Amino acid sequence: MRLAVPLDALRWFVANTPPSKKAPTDVTVAARPPAVHVGATVDLMNTKVRASVTIEVDELAIHPDELRLRLRLSDMDMQVLGTSESPVAGLLRSGALDLSKPGNLVNFMPKKPDALVEARDDIVVLDLMKVPKFANSFRLRRVLQRLTPVVNVAALRTDGDFLIVALRATPMGFSRALAAGN
Repeated sequence: MRLAVPLDALRWFVANTPPSKKAPTDVTVAARPPAVHVGATVDLMNTKVRASVTIEVDELAIHPDELRLRLRLSDMDMQVLGTSESPVAGLLRSGALDLSKPGNLVNFMPKKPDALVEARDDIVVLDLMKVPKFANSFRLRRVLQRLTPVVNVAALRTDGDFLIVALRATPMGFSRALAAGN
């Protein structure tokens, strides 16, 4: 079973999310099947940068204790906006950063996100259940306990201007789902 979500819905969501001080601006979302291409203007260590990357979801593992995504990143580009003379601007302008292996760059981040499990070459692995807000959400865990035995997300990809969510149904999981309700 598959669900098709128009990328316009994601664009609308991004455009209508209340702004915050650290949030990216000028966010773009485009299909590059089977991946999605995302671009944004960000503040990178006090340097305004236009960044873009193509993201392909290689693997998904969704369970009550795990929300793991294995992402393959490609076509990464970063352009300094303005006349900043910061160290980051110098590195980007000189081409000293190897943007073909974004996972290696993630390993040099001073503050790594809680969700980061692994980063190497063009692979980044995230487990959203390592983020305290998700890990401590009784409601989220309860929903996952009841749904994942019966239906799970098998894949995420793009096709045309749609995000395709492939679902895997497991009718034999009903007994586990019912047991989770008690």
